Amino acid sequence: MIPTPTAKALTPDPFAQHPRGAPSGRGELEPMIEMRRIVKTYVNAAGEFPVLKGLDLTINRGEFVSIVGKSGSGKSTLLNMITGIDHPTDGLVVIGGKDIYTKVSESQRSKWRGRNLGIVFQFFQLLPMLTLLENVMLPMDYAEMYDFDERPARALELLKLVHLEKFANKLPALVSTGQQQSAAIARALACDPPLLVADEPTGNLDSRSADAIIDLFDELTKRGKTIVMVTHDPSLTARTTRNIIIFDGELIDETISRALPQLRHRHMLEMTKKAERVTLGPGETILGYDQPVERFYMIARGRVDVLTRSAWGERVSSLGRGEFFGEMELLRGGLSRACVRVAAEMPVELLTYPREAFMSIVNESPITAEAIHEIIARRLAEDPENGGA
Repeated sequence: MIPTPTAKALTPDPFAQHPRGAPSGRGELEPMIEMRRIVKTYVNAAGEFPVLKGLDLTINRGEFVSIVGKSGSGKSTLLNMITGIDHPTDGLVVIGGKDIYTKVSESQRSKWRGRNLGIVFQFFQLLPMLTLLENVMLPMDYAEMYDFDERPARALELLKLVHLEKFANKLPALVSTGQQQSAAIARALACDPPLLVADEPTGNLDSRSADAIIDLFDELTKRGKTIVMVTHDPSLTARTTRNIIIFDGELIDETISRALPQLRHRHMLEMTKKAERVTLGPGETILGYDQPVERFYMIARGRVDVLTRSAWGERVSSLGRGEFFGEMELLRGGLSRACVRVAAEMPVELLTYPREAFMSIVNESPITAEAIHEIIARRLAEDPENGGA
């Protein structure tokens, strides 16, 4: 039996690359949101109800993150922890380097929120008696930011950003719902906050208006903003840099949700709790030729090379983040058909899952089994020994 790789301590340096995250001066990712062991328990006459169960979450600057989960999963409560609207029962919340709960009064937190956080609501929450321009100016007044005479010009620039400058002097009721949401985003940007939190921002919009809002969010992250969006729409999660799933008050490992998106959330959470995380150095062998395969492997970070033998010599292919291997031997039996080793340029971080647990979950999820078998068929078709390319 091939031994399971030994877990090694992670360091940030080998993986200091991200498609959107803004690097710090040392070349590492700079966290915008850090949540550690967050617990939220509500108490009423019927007893205690745990809503968040020890969450750990880090979101880096410049990321566009979606949070999804069924009703009652804890999405809104998680969002309230980030915005400072609600208090965790236990745990630490650090936003932009500031602990927003420990030794911080409500008035201090409110002032911090006005200067550092923009919130976009599903129902816009524009004041109906104020024009769009006046709505956008309102947070500047509340946070006491910018000179009084500067505020109209700044608000107009923000309305230009969302293509509403021609409607600046109209009341919200006189523009479309999509335009109202765009105005709400302009208002959220009024004090130039580094972080935007959006709660179902496209829930009341048609698909065209929703696409325009996501395009705007995408542009804002390119300008360095960090955006956290709660949504039920899977077409929107595909456009974010990360998709965080919460189920029954716990976070699902993002590697598992990326590798096996067809799984039910309860199965993903089960895998999250049982999977082992390991790190291997460049060039290390993970699986050798003709050896028993006892675990399912998912790639969290880094890349592996897959070597297969044929009459023409060895063929090398690569697998990266969110992909997996070992499934063919686990489902079809037999020894390893390939040699899998860590690519030469950087370490790899893997999640490994035991054979029996993997087989159990696949048997309970026919749609996942079908998707995996399709991947097996494609890989076999590409194998020279099977007549592939």
